[in-house]
Amino acid sequence: MSYILGSQIILWIAVVLSITMSVGSFWYSDKLVLSLAHAKPVLKKDYPELYRIVENLSITAGLPMPRIFIIKDAQPNAFATGRDAKHAVVAVTTGLLERLSRVELEGVLSHELSHIGNKDMLISTVVVVLVGVVVLLANLFFRLAFFGGMGRQNDRGGGQARIIMIVIALAFLVIAPLLAQIMKLAISRKRELLADASGALLTRYPEGLASALEKISKDPNQLKSANDALSHLYISNPFRGKEQKSWMHKLFMSHPPLEERVVALRSQKI
Repeated sequence: MSYILGSQIILWIAVVLSITMSVGSFWYSDKLVLSLAHAKPVLKKDYPELYRIVENLSITAGLPMPRIFIIKDAQPNAFATGRDAKHAVVAVTTGLLERLSRVELEGVLSHELSHIGNKDMLISTVVVVLVGVVVLLANLFFRLAFFGGMGRQNDRGGGQARIIMIVIALAFLVIAPLLAQIMKLAISRKRELLADASGALLTRYPEGLASALEKISKDPNQLKSANDALSHLYISNPFRGKEQKSWMHKLFMSHPPLEERVVALRSQKI
């Protein structure tokens, strides 16, 4: 737009806005996520058993005690967020506390603490930045091909070369961001599997998390505060009835299918 309209201020606004959003999302992502999820902080006296479980697991994992938030919702689910271990947050729904046994709750919380210990929040931030770079490069290549030196070739051969380069640029413009997004989701799925395995090692009881995942997957309740921007954070897809099974749909899933996660956990030898 800056090139076409002949105004550099559009480019500078875009750059400043991008940098501000990237820095702001890294430093204040936990506040934004908790606000969107309608999560509220709780004290130890309100949920003493929950606090004891998180404290014990944090000590075992060698992590600082994270802040604990509650989401008043019937769907059993949970997530962790925060830019590092010292600013980490674990949020659970009331449905999770009501439906899971103690060992199952320990399995879920060990999974979330493993996300913190494995620095998954930082990794996801880096991945988002890299995906953004790919998108910017795709747009830059398209502009160079369409408006650059190739556009000044007037002979027939030059015109044909320009058309070919424009087609390549268009393909790159469409495919590169798509592949980058698929790669981001694939990394997200791998980190979920790693958190499952790390959580099972933390509790030394994979069956606890496996059983919890089965209960969570069978619960029909929709998460009232479900949001596409946050769905990848939860231990399970908060949108019930939208789980896809085909290999094509799996490419665009932020979580591995729960059935595969349960099988992997039960095959894990500790």
